[in-house]
Amino acid sequence: MLCRPVPFDELARSTWDRLLAAAPAATPFARWTFHRAWWDAYGSTAHEQYVLVVDEAGEARAIVPLMHRHQVEPQDEPTATVLRHRERQGTAVPAQAKTVFFAASYHADYATLLADPQDLRAVSTALVDYFAGPPDTGHGDIPWDAIDLRRLQRDDPARTALASAFGDRAAAEGWQIVDEQEDVCPVVSAPGADWDEYLATLGKKHRHEIRRKLRRAEAAGGLGVSYGLPDRQSVGRFIELHQARFGSEGLFPPTEGGERSRRFIHRLAELEATEPDGGQLRLAEVTSGERLIFGGLAFDDGQTCYLYNSGMDPHASDLSPGVTGTAELIRDRLAAGRRRFDFLRGDEPYKYQWGAVDEPVDRLLVLRSAGPA
Repeated sequence: MLCRPVPFDELARSTWDRLLAAAPAATPFARWTFHRAWWDAYGSTAHEQYVLVVDEAGEARAIVPLMHRHQVEPQDEPTATVLRHRERQGTAVPAQAKTVFFAASYHADYATLLADPQDLRAVSTALVDYFAGPPDTGHGDIPWDAIDLRRLQRDDPARTALASAFGDRAAAEGWQIVDEQEDVCPVVSAPGADWDEYLATLGKKHRHEIRRKLRRAEAAGGLGVSYGLPDRQSVGRFIELHQARFGSEGLFPPTEGGERSRRFIHRLAELEATEPDGGQLRLAEVTSGERLIFGGLAFDDGQTCYLYNSGMDPHASDLSPGVTGTAELIRDRLAAGRRRFDFLRGDEPYKYQWGAVDEPVDRLLVLRSAGPA
């Protein structure tokens, strides 16, 4: 197999969707819409480096979504927003290093190769050959210093294939390979559709607290939940709730970085709304009486509900909007047939109150120089 660097805009959408459907570890973060929205919002922060892997007949067998940038760019600090409050520290890469990442992975919680499982070994070998060769002139004449592939699920066969292919070549090329856990994604697996049956799986203290807070919110005017495709107006309400709760520590402060975040969410909602499959981006809005107290942005692939981000009314603390809103979202999705609720990256304590169990997310780091023996 051979690797062909292809601009994102020149990748056929039909090829993307075909390979996405074949990829065993594909999530909503691997959808074309997510990548399109990310480049529309954050395109100035990185250089795309997508690779199309073709067989001897020229047929596309894989898309490897990549980008490169220096590990730290001068614009990073003034444009940063806070995505996680409990980031784990892994192996450091020099700030000046030219590094290859999975494309759009700054705002994605999972990443993978788009390929059929039977092709992953050959695709990974071809990709290693590509990186062992001279710099791609389409991306400048400076060779890479590091390949930092994050967001890989532990059981993703692409992770195993990549680690094996890079490991087989490391000694000959003088590369250093670091294969480490990057983070965790706490995931709830519910036993069935019944809300009380799910609550029974939780600790007694947390179960009591959830029920107590729901009763209090019900008594304040009744609870209501809507769940569906977000439009411009509902995205605007979500951003207002998120900003009201988190302020400068959130995604949408009145800065250049905050403006990019707003652009990304609006663009993603716009794209998902026009998808032939109905889209996978959803917004839950929870009300107490006439009062909007919680907004939860999620991805829903029909089996798993991925809880991407939330906002809540800080003036509704008496109604415990975080607990109440999350409870109503989970209860609604249980009734709709969902059994997995993925809280995504980060080990924030509140996630475990819902019975979440850690699923590891790994990082495969390749450093060009292995250093002195």
